[in-house]
Amino acid sequence: MRALIVDDSRFIRNHLRGLLAPLGIECEEAANGADGLMALRASAPFELALLDWNMPIMSGLEMLCQMRAEGYTSVKVLMVTTRSENDNILCALDAGADEYLMKPFEAEALSGKLAMMGLVGA
Repeated sequence: MRALIVDDSRFIRNHLRGLLAPLGIECEEAANGADGLMALRASAPFELALLDWNMPIMSGLEMLCQMRAEGYTSVKVLMVTTRSENDNILCALDAGADEYLMKPFEAEALSGKLAMMGLVGA
């Protein structure tokens, strides 16, 4: 399985990669939504995209809307963000996110979300 991690924090990208690698998930990274879209268009298919909301150049929500508009509907999207208000969660889900994970999070919370999305065993 391949995942695209899109977050402007190198620390968060490295942390997510470290949590996903033991699950057998190969990761590619991007520092903003615009670079994430370029990676999505240029690379072999991804099964999962983990998107931060607040990023320079293009936010995760903008990337999500654009990727869904371009037909990337089979890519499961997990928003991984500090935005915790219900309105934000509903907005992301309405835009096409499959799940929502609030920072900070524990490894078990991430694996639980991936299991809910049908990407890893429970």
